[in-house]
Amino acid sequence: MKRAVWTIIVTGMVAAVAAALQLRKFASDEAESQKAWGELVTLRVPLAERFDPSMVSDLPDPARRFFSFVFQPGARLSTVIELTMTGELSLGTKEDPKYQPMRAEQVLAAPHGLIWRIESGSGLMRFGGSDGMLKDRSWTRFWLLRMVPIVRAGGDSDHLRSSFGRVIAEAAFWTPAFLLPREGVAWSEVDKDTARVTVTHGALVQTIEIRVHADGRPEWVAMQRWSNANPDKVYRLQPFGGEVSDFRDVEGVRIPFRVDGGNFFGTDDYFPFYRARLGDARFR
Repeated sequence: MKRAVWTIIVTGMVAAVAAALQLRKFASDEAESQKAWGELVTLRVPLAERFDPSMVSDLPDPARRFFSFVFQPGARLSTVIELTMTGELSLGTKEDPKYQPMRAEQVLAAPHGLIWRIESGSGLMRFGGSDGMLKDRSWTRFWLLRMVPIVRAGGDSDHLRSSFGRVIAEAAFWTPAFLLPREGVAWSEVDKDTARVTVTHGALVQTIEIRVHADGRPEWVAMQRWSNANPDKVYRLQPFGGEVSDFRDVEGVRIPFRVDGGNFFGTDDYFPFYRARLGDARFR
């Protein structure tokens, strides 16, 4: 009987120590993402202070319409933005998405990176963590109940390339000043309503396409993204993108407050696993 009691006590102590260690690792992850956040808000791209339509007069027509829609003449130009959002994340498939409530905050500072800190799920399935990129490193770290690691990825060139793709795609609708014509940003026309832009940053290169309405309002952003989100779990180029809507003015810049996106955009396999609704947006 005494042995059984001691076994229970020892087992409980081991479990408590293990839980404490996991909580400490979670706290370390949070501290690292907070430090990266603080650095990203200081990383800006040199630009003119204010938007002038003459900056885009030589661009292909759909690109020029895009910039004319998103910028009011004289709008202050910034490549860094802080966001809060709510919405849903899918933990399932197209046939059974299993959407879970999501709330998050984000800093985006193209081309240097982003930090997306999220909490999702509910009850015993509540999870959180961060998806991040800062210069030459990137990570994805999610925890169940802040104690059980469920995703720990990053630290390699494949993950960095994939993260860079996300940074450039999101810059297209949340920090469009980053895509104004300059060295490392090359625009071309796909058709009368679609523009293509290629961004080069050191060894990283990403091309995206932006579909615009007649008035220049973006309808969707799409790209070939380096990703392992496929049945084979192998990194390769595959379609990614989503639709943008509910445009609102933030300091003279129109950005979408609704974004629905996911893998295999434009194919029969697409469904939006990410459905975000902005609560607040602030340029830095």
